Formats: sequence, C-alpha cells, structure tokens
Amino acid sequence: MRNKIASGLCIALLAAGCAGPAQHPAKQIVLGTVTGFSGAAPGAVLPGGWQVWTLAKFKKPTTYDLIHKDGATVVEARADGSASGLLHPLDHLNPGEYREMSWRWKIDDLIKNQDNTRSATEDSPVRLVIRFDGDRSKLDFSERIFAAQVKAVTGQEFPYATLMYIWGSKSERETVISSRFTERIKMIVAETGRENVGSWQTVKRNLYDDFKRAYGEEPGAITGVGIMTDTDNTGEKAKAWYGDIRILRHAP
Repeated sequence: MRNKIASGLCIALLAAGCAGPAQHPAKQIVLGTVTGFSGAAPGAVLPGGWQVWTLAKFKKPTTYDLIHKDGATVVEARADGSASGLLHPLDHLNPGEYREMSWRWKIDDLIKNQDNTRSATEDSPVRLVIRFDGDRSKLDFSERIFAAQVKAVTGQEFPYATLMYIWGSKSERETVISSRFTERIKMIVAETGRENVGSWQTVKRNLYDDFKRAYGEEPGAITGVGIMTDTDNTGEKAKAWYGDIRILRHAP
C-alpha cells in the first residue's frame, strides 16, 4: 500500500506539504507574503521560508537551484523522470483579503506525453501549488480514508483543498482538472501549448474566484504555496524556471 500511494500520488504527497515556521504578513503593506527568489544570491541556500520537499526516499527528486538568468535570481528546475518540490508555509491568510496572486515562469519545452486527465501521464513542466484549510467534517468517507493514507506515508496532515496551476501540453487554457486520486486537488490549466515556450510568462490569477470555480464553495485560509516540476510518470526530461511569487493583499 505504501509503495502504491507514494509512487502513484505525487501531487498528493506534494500537497501534504511540510511543516515549517509561519510567515507573518505585515498588515500595513500591500505586497507579498511569500519570500522572493530575486533577493537571494545565485548558488545560495533557499531564501527564508522555502523548504525542499522530497516525496519518497525511493523517488528521484527534481533538482532546484538558484541561478542568475535574464537579469534576476530565479529558481531553475531540472526533472529527469523525477518529482519533488519546494514549499513555503503561510500563516493562514484570509482569502477574502489576500485574493490575488502573480508569478513568473518559463519552460524549456513541453512534456510530450503529458495528459493530466490520466494518472499514468500526470506530469507538468511547471506547477504553482496553493494549499487551503477548511472544514474537514464536510469530507466524505472516501476522502477521509485517502487523507489518512497520505498522512501514513508523509507524516503530514493532508490539506483540506489544494489548487494547482499547470502548463498543459494539449489541454485548453482555463480547463479545471480533478486529480484522478482525490477531489481535494484541482488543477487549472493556466498556460498550454508551444506558443510561449522559451519565453518568460507573467501570470496573474484571482485565487478567490479560481477556488470558487474549481470547488464550488468559499475558500478557507491559505496555508502554503509551492512550486513543482515533475516527470516521474512520463519518464521524460523537463527544464523550467520560476521567478518571484506574490500573493497580493487588498489595500484597506
């Protein structure tokens, strides 16, 4: 059972996240609750708040490095039949107040056999992962069993809900895809196809609206954000870059 869960539910394991010190946003500023990469030196350790998350001991991790590229320090991700991520815990941000998110990403190429509607090919060259709290008593029995299984593998509590923004190969932009393993993970195709491959893309999303569209309910507190480049299911290679991520606070 452990091997089946750990090898088949990579995005679920990433969604489970890792424990770490909470980042307390300053109430008087409008910008960001997530520590930026651009302020770090190339080759340095991850900036404050960010942590490496390895999915399983027997699973090959994706490589993440801080490098200088196109005028800024960014994270370079290199996957080769691998899957792991970087996570940044957040201190239960109110989604009605911190409802907008922006980031930059760039991919070297598409994943040829990617199909996020099938578990056997559920990879992405880039992912932005946002975790939400919620009322777990509303979960049905099967979802509670699933959460218990993930906790048995990771030792971490499975989030109430996880929203992922991905770059698809063939899926239409704005498509909402449910994980093949749990309804508590929804993927939104924020970018797709080859048109913008090799160019930096700035993505702006309304987390509040996207969550309601994906889940049909009000979002709970935002508890973490992550990035992930994974090719463990297709066995392919992928190279991508991530710039700063911001969750924006509405001015009073």
